[in-house]
Amino acid sequence: MSFRIIGAIIGFFIGRFTGAIIGFLIGSYLDFSGDAESKDTDSNSNYRPSGYTNQPPADFKNSLLILIAAVMKADGVAMKSELDMVKSMLMRTYGEEESRLLLLRLRDYLKQDHNLYEVCRNLRNRMGYSPRLELVHILFRISRADGDISQAEISLIEQVATQLGISTPDYLSLRAMFVQSTDSDYKILDVSANANEEEVKKAYRKLAMRFHPDRLLGLSDNEKKSAEDKFLRVQKAYDNIKKKNGWS
Repeated sequence: MSFRIIGAIIGFFIGRFTGAIIGFLIGSYLDFSGDAESKDTDSNSNYRPSGYTNQPPADFKNSLLILIAAVMKADGVAMKSELDMVKSMLMRTYGEEESRLLLLRLRDYLKQDHNLYEVCRNLRNRMGYSPRLELVHILFRISRADGDISQAEISLIEQVATQLGISTPDYLSLRAMFVQSTDSDYKILDVSANANEEEVKKAYRKLAMRFHPDRLLGLSDNEKKSAEDKFLRVQKAYDNIKKKNGWS
């Protein structure tokens, strides 16, 4: 059984869905760490923020906290609502004692500047594409904790997504799920606002097949849950476009 499945199971019982996602990300990091360790030994030797270690679990936690801190302070203000969401996420995933230590580390990171390129490159080398996409999803959730996402936060997450190797269509589709605009529904489906009914239907079917939980055989329950959430957003976008254009 892979580390990502084990991590997801443990995370689910500790923190339910959010815990399962974090557990899945840690497990994914561990699954890739063996092959990547030899590649990163020299390249990461000059990057060691306080508390940063070579141990994969702690290494991932520090990387996650650094990215969270960067997003929280992107617009110059770390909102209490964002901190409360992160605290809740950590509490559900790691428990009270470890969460307290992680929050203290996060407060330090909020006062520091870090080389995000190195952090993202390390994660990109040690995690598969799907976990990296989930990581961007988490950053968007945190940035919208106060009900709004600033342009500075969007730009920072876009930078992180690019450095994590997330494709432009996947990033734009994910962003459209959190950043509302007149063409959000079209961006979610990755089609032009001038697309005809057949083009929209084709794009919807493609994404529906990609995210429909029943088609994701062999994935853990939390991965299916995450896919289901994306599937519902795709379904809503498609329904909105049909209603707007009077399509049946």
